[in-house]
Parts: sequence; structure tokens; C-alpha cells
Amino acid sequence: MRHVSRGFDKTQGELLVLDDVDLSLQSGEIVGLLGRSGSGKSTLLRIVCGLIQPSSGEVMYQGQRVQGPAPGIAMVFQNFALFPWLTVLENVEVGLEAQRVPAAERRARALSAIDLIGLDGFENAYPREMSGGMRQRVGFARALVVNPTLLLMDEPFSALDVLTAETLRTDLLDLWTQARMPIQSVLIVTHNIEEAVLMCDRILVLSSNPGRVVAEIKVPFARPRNRLDPAFRDLVDDIYATMTARLSSEQGRRALTLGSRLPPVSTNLLAGLAEMLVTAPYQGHADMPEIASALLLEVDDLFPVAETLQYLAFAELREGDIVLTPPGHVFAESGTQERKRLFADHLLRHVPLAARIRQVLNERPGHHAPRVRFEQELEDFLTDGAARETLDTAINWGRYAEIFSYNDKSEMFSLDDVEA
Repeated sequence: MRHVSRGFDKTQGELLVLDDVDLSLQSGEIVGLLGRSGSGKSTLLRIVCGLIQPSSGEVMYQGQRVQGPAPGIAMVFQNFALFPWLTVLENVEVGLEAQRVPAAERRARALSAIDLIGLDGFENAYPREMSGGMRQRVGFARALVVNPTLLLMDEPFSALDVLTAETLRTDLLDLWTQARMPIQSVLIVTHNIEEAVLMCDRILVLSSNPGRVVAEIKVPFARPRNRLDPAFRDLVDDIYATMTARLSSEQGRRALTLGSRLPPVSTNLLAGLAEMLVTAPYQGHADMPEIASALLLEVDDLFPVAETLQYLAFAELREGDIVLTPPGHVFAESGTQERKRLFADHLLRHVPLAARIRQVLNERPGHHAPRVRFEQELEDFLTDGAARETLDTAINWGRYAEIFSYNDKSEMFSLDDVEA
């Protein structure tokens, strides 16, 4: 990928999802893309495989420019993406049928891929009869049957339970190590730092809004890798530090604006994390990997909560640590009503969208305003889906803080039953 950008035209200018991304994949390596929501990881994968075109820059594969779906590149999706009316064998044959491979060869190759991925005996089963792990194995078999040289994986284990994901990861790495697959390179999107260190030779960290490659980390360990090895744990900690340092510096440079995307974090999660941090053994200062392990949270789960606490000035992120501010201590230790009052004060001071909604309601004679009035304003800055999600988040936070009311049926904001 050379200087690849991807954007969408908005009233306030182009909304960039990816910005000036350079990326090279070499034969014999697994490369991970690590970043929070909004970093454009999935968009980048779709550009690599030719499903969407970049706004600028180019993608070259084996000396040819990628301008559409490229032979030799296969993809495994997060949600399995199987046809429920087809059997396992028929699902695996789909790609070969699209390539007009003769029926006899198609069947032989599909059966071989099914056997390789550990589903021998389930050729005639339907997806509804199979567990999530087995359905994802079908997804892998479907990708492998076309003999790709490059395999793209978009969070392929995130929809699975922990044990199933671990088994499937181990089986895939065994096939890779034993060179039993035609694949020469793998590009995997993940939000699990441990998974990235366990699987990858290199890890690329992407910033968010827009996505840029901000760090490249080489993983020096031979396979198989031991999660409990102190060097393994140290590298995981270093990546957390890299990502939180980047997050902290980004927020230090850029406070929330009216058009900022708000993470869909509930007030229960904010209060829960603050309460955990204020107690022993943390006493207001905790290591992010330790917190993630204790709460069984991954990057896409933990970082938005920590990020929101920082936006609200209840916490600071410092090189892999999260530290409660004095108001954060008060928030964590207060009773329900005092906590709501403090949250309302910080919400109006630090989240411009919440302040705008309250301002408009205050200025209107009837103190009412339709949802569409704010959604259209956000759509000048964000994609339509991001605008809806951001407004929903502001509604949830505003209701908790009791700075306005919102009626889901009429889709109207008001100051009814709200203290002046």
C-alpha cells in the first residue's frame, strides 16, 4: 500500500477514515493490525482485497495494481458470512464455483480443505447445526480452497468464546508453522493485544479518526509462544503503553468538538471502572494490562471507557497507566445524587454536543427540539451511522445526568422534569 487514503465527502470537508497509509507484506510473515474502533482497520482490509477503492494512493499485489477482487487474496470474516441454506461442502465450493472450476475438481479441493481444517465428517451439515467455532472453520476452509497466497482475517476469533478461539488459533498456527497451507502471508485485524503478540511477526498500531500507522512493533519470539513468559508479558505491556501514550497525546492535542465521535460507553461502565480504580490495591492508579486482565476486557472494550473518563476529566492516561484525577476520586466515592450532579457538570463543560443540546432547549420557548435537528448537524462532520451512534451516546449520558429528557417514541428532546 502506497500513500493510501480513504475518505467520504461531508459538508464540512472530507471525512478521512484512512490517511496516507504505507504498508508492505512480505512472504512468510503474519502481520497484525491493532487499533481502537475508528482506526479504519476493516476498511484497510477491504481496500487490500479490492472490495473498495482508496480515495488516493494505490495497492500493488505481485506487481499488479489492485482495482477489484484479486485472484490469490482470500478473506475470513468476523461473523462467518456463511450461506445458511448451503451445506458445509457447498459453502466451501462457492468460491470455486464463481471461478468456474469443474465440478469434480471443485468437490475434490473442497473435501481436501474441509479435512485440512478439521471438519471431516461434517460435509453435509448445515451452519445451523454447528457451533460458532465449527462455522468459523468453514469460513477458513472456504478461504483456503481457492489456494490464496495472501489471507486476510478481520477479527476472526472475536465472535467465539475464549476456549474455542484459543483452539482455533492454535490449529491455524500449527498449519502455518508446518507449511500445510498455500498461504504465503497473513494480514490479521485484531483488538486483542495478546492475540497479536501470540500470532504475529510484526504488529502495526493504527491511530484513530483518521487511521494512520503510528508504530511498527516486531515480535522477536519463536513459535510456539508462551503467554506466561516474562518477555511476552513485557511486550504486551509495552504495546499497551504505546497505545495509551498515543491516545493521551491525541487527546492532549485535541479536545472534544461538536463534531467529535463519542464512544458508545454506558455510565454504568464509567462508574464501575472508577469505583474499581479507587479501591485497593489500585488507590486511583492502575496498570492498563492488569485492569484488562482483571475485567476480562480487550482493547476495544477497555480503551473507550478509559478514553471517556479522560474526556470528562475524571482520569488521565499515562504510558500504559490510568490515573484518577481529584474529581475522578470524588465521582467514584460519591453517592448516586452527588455523582449525577458532578457528571452533569463535567458533561456540560467537556462534551460540546451535550452543551449544544442543552443550549438549544434553553433558548426555545417551549424547551423542545426534534432529534433530527441535532442528527443533521452531526452529519456535517460524521458518517450517518457514526452520527446516530454519537447522538445515542449523548442521549444516554444526558438522561443519566438529568440535563435534558428524551422521548424515544416522539424522538423529541425537552427540559420536562429537568431542574433548571
